[in-house]
Amino acid sequence: MFASMGASIRFAAQTLPNEMVVFLRNLLGISLLLPWFWYQGPASLATRVPHLHLLRGLAGLGAMYCFYYAIAHMHLGEAMLLKMTAPLFIPFVALFWLRERLSGRVLLALAIGFGGIALVISPDLRQFDPVALIALLGGALAALAKVTVRRLSHSEPAPRTVFYFALTGAVVSALPLAWAWQTPGGDALLWMFAVALFATLGQLLMTHGFAFAPAGQLSAFTYSSVVFASLYGWALWHEAIQWSTICGALLVALAGVLAARARGDRASAIA
Repeated sequence: MFASMGASIRFAAQTLPNEMVVFLRNLLGISLLLPWFWYQGPASLATRVPHLHLLRGLAGLGAMYCFYYAIAHMHLGEAMLLKMTAPLFIPFVALFWLRERLSGRVLLALAIGFGGIALVISPDLRQFDPVALIALLGGALAALAKVTVRRLSHSEPAPRTVFYFALTGAVVSALPLAWAWQTPGGDALLWMFAVALFATLGQLLMTHGFAFAPAGQLSAFTYSSVVFASLYGWALWHEAIQWSTICGALLVALAGVLAARARGDRASAIA
């Protein structure tokens, strides 16, 4: 779902600025969820943790801005891989938020992961794409959002969490439209509907999965989006798949799995 979302974003970004893409994704995401909440009634929106929903929404929105910008300006597979660096930042979120110490195994995993990132963003140690830093910032913000999602999953159903995420995103992302509004054409609207559909389905599946399985068991499967995104980039935009990207992706995936498992059951409770 997330790889398909990335491909749809690339098409939409050909005619729309990043601010419009982010706003329409959140607005259409709410529209897709409204029938469910209409059927469930207003009580389905009641929550005792609005502050966590707000934190998740703002962190996720910041990650969205970074990620969508990277998709429009980088190879799709590389952008998706840098988005998937969130597990490498989760230990730092746990350190500063929960005062959880970093074990030696976690530090080793982080060294492997950031080594893999270096292979992707600067394979020859000379050329460096500054857009990669924006994508990495998105990974850090996504880590904060994922920690918050895990906390929310203790009491909040997946549709409610996704709804408040889309609501926060739509309200906040409407502010830049004061200077960035552009009336979308028919093709752009169709691609944005595809973005919202794939993103909403992906969020629902991810949130539902985090509620039923530890992060250590899920982390290996989440990197499959990098494979699908690379195939989209190769098939649709003739983007070559570099050996440095493949090796970097394997190192980042290995590090993400090791970091999640090294933190054990305690990590599963927050990741």
